Formats: sequence, C-alpha cells, structure tokens
Amino acid sequence: GVWRQTRALLFKNCLIKCRTKKSSVQEVLFPLFFLFWLILMSMMHPHRKYDEVPNTDLGPLDPSVLVNFVIGYTPPTAQARDIMRKVASDNFEDGLITEEYLSEEELEEASFLKPSNFVGVVFKDPMSYQLRFHDSIAMSSIYTESR
Repeated sequence: GVWRQTRALLFKNCLIKCRTKKSSVQEVLFPLFFLFWLILMSMMHPHRKYDEVPNTDLGPLDPSVLVNFVIGYTPPTAQARDIMRKVASDNFEDGLITEEYLSEEELEEASFLKPSNFVGVVFKDPMSYQLRFHDSIAMSSIYTESR
C-alpha cells in the first residue's frame, strides 16, 4: 500500500533529478551562492560598537539661543505637564514656551507651521519619549545599533 507508493514516488523523483542535472545543480548552487553573497556583504559592513563617552561638564547654556523657542508635547497628561513645567522653570527662566497638543497629528501640524524654533516631545509611556524635529524623529535611547 503506502510503502509501495512512497517508494515509487521517491524512485520517480530520483529519475527526474538524474535526467535534469542542470536544474538540479541550480537548485543546490543558487542558495549557496546567495548565502556566500550575504556573508560577503556582512563582512564588508561590520557592526560597529561605539565606546562609552565619559561624563564631562559642558558649561552653562547660552540662553540667547533659546529666545522664543517652542516645545510642544503630547499627550497632555498630568505627568507630562509636570515634566514640561520642570523643564521650562528649572533650566530656562525666559524665552522657552511650552505648548500642549491633544494628538500627534496636531503636534506635526504645529511643527510644519513653526519649523525653525519648534521641537515636539511625544511621551510614549512614563519612561520613554520621542523628540520630533522638523522632518525627523529622534529616539530617546542610550544604545544605538548600526542599520
């Protein structure tokens, strides 16, 4: 029954492979060629590990750079308001304006209207955020990996 049919099918497939040697060799060599190509490309662009940067005192911040500087943030939660209030009051006495937005879409629209002096902050959860500059996103991450 089943064993005879399986053996006949296996024999038939072996005959087909023997009669079509060119396609059989291609079935084996093309994956090996692509594997070799991937290994070669990964060796040409190795993963870079950056050394740790020591802590240094950067000195005082020049407040004249931040005149009429706008920081928009979303979502407008109590924790986000508290963080932004501390940022505005502790670090900058004058010139820094914080604005809250109900959604990321409103924040993006505001960044298009004020591209030169606007930075957006999107709070993802209590411990992470994203900085949004005009036409780019900066992730808040200590570790970065090569692409």
